[in-house]
Order: sequence, then structure tokens, then C-alpha cells
Amino acid sequence: MQKKIALERCWSYLNYYSYMNYFKKAILGLIIFSSTTTFAQNEKSMQAMMKGDYKTAVTQLEKADTKTPDNAAVLKMLGYSYFQNGEYEKCISTYSRLLTLKPAEVSAYYYRGKARLNIANDPKESLNTMRENFYTAAIRDFTKAIEITGDEDTQMFQNRGLAYKDYAIFKSYKVKKSTEKVACIALFNNSIADFQKVLTMQPLRKDIIDWVTYNKAQITSLK
Repeated sequence: MQKKIALERCWSYLNYYSYMNYFKKAILGLIIFSSTTTFAQNEKSMQAMMKGDYKTAVTQLEKADTKTPDNAAVLKMLGYSYFQNGEYEKCISTYSRLLTLKPAEVSAYYYRGKARLNIANDPKESLNTMRENFYTAAIRDFTKAIEITGDEDTQMFQNRGLAYKDYAIFKSYKVKKSTEKVACIALFNNSIADFQKVLTMQPLRKDIIDWVTYNKAQITSLK
């Protein structure tokens, strides 16, 4: 029992460090723009982010963005700070700007996808006709990130699997025709496929195993 708990904790830590890897890359990117912005402003932004004070970071980075609107490093950190503040619309627009400058920036697709998924899942968006668009856009972002990083990034497959699952649940509430059931089942199966990809690399992930079980139960209920 103790061995099993230790192994599950190990996978939890690995998942955490995989997530934080994008943050570390973003921090390194911030250092790059020190030559194009004032040192004091740069230092304040970094200090605020390291303390988890993303509101202050946003204030400093917005100033830097005004001075150098095409600075990719500034946009990367500003988008990340917006995400941490829960300002998802601003996060999306900022990362979209970054992607016009750096189309292969994986962290931009990752956080833009997560921001879009958070908006889609927000109860306040329950009556928003754009909700479906946010789901499909999030899936496209994670898919693009997977195309860039390859098949070894479990974090991308996990998030796309969650996006497929949440989108399937959303569509299942409106199921009336048999064709709509088939579409929902296809989405659940896509989610399972992504989660299975994670399990081939991290077979002891109980959270992922539970999501696979959940998806299969939803498929059964639709048949």
C-alpha cells in the first residue's frame, strides 16, 4: 500500500514539473528582453512573478508592451500573467499576438488552449452561443502543440483529452438525434485515446485511469 502511494506521489510530482517546465521557459524568455526594456521594469516584473504577484507583473509588463509591442518575450510573460490572474480573454489575445511573431511557440498554444477551455467551462458561459467555439479552438491549440512537440509530451495529450471530454459532456446535454449521439461518442473516444497515450508513458496515473473509466461510462449511457 505504501509503495503504491509513493508511486502515485511520484507521478504527481512528475506531472507538476512537466507543467512548470512551460513556466521556467517563460521566465528564461523574460531575461532575453532586458536589453530592450529598462532594467528596473524588467526586474520588477520578474520579482513579482517569482512571488506569485501576477497583478503587479501585469502592470509592469503592460508598460513594457506599450514601449515594445512586438517583443515576443514580453508577450509571453504578459500572456502567462493574464492567465494566472484569470483574465482569460486578455490571455488569449496576447498569446495570439505572440503567435504571429513566433508561430512555433509551444507555450502560447498550451496556455491559450487552457484559457479557452476555462472560458468554455465557466458556468457564466452556459448560455453563450460561443461556448462550442471555445471548446473546438482549445482542441486545435493542443493539437497544434502536439504537432510541434511530438508524441512524448503527456501534458499536451492530457489537456486535449480533458478538452475532448468536456466538449463531449457539453454536447451530450443537447443530444436529440442518433447522429448527435454518434458525434458525442466520437468525442469521448478521442478523449480516451489521448488519455491512453498518457498511460503508455505514465501507467500509474490514477487520475487518468479514472477519466478513462468515466468516459467509457458516458459512452455506455449514450448507446
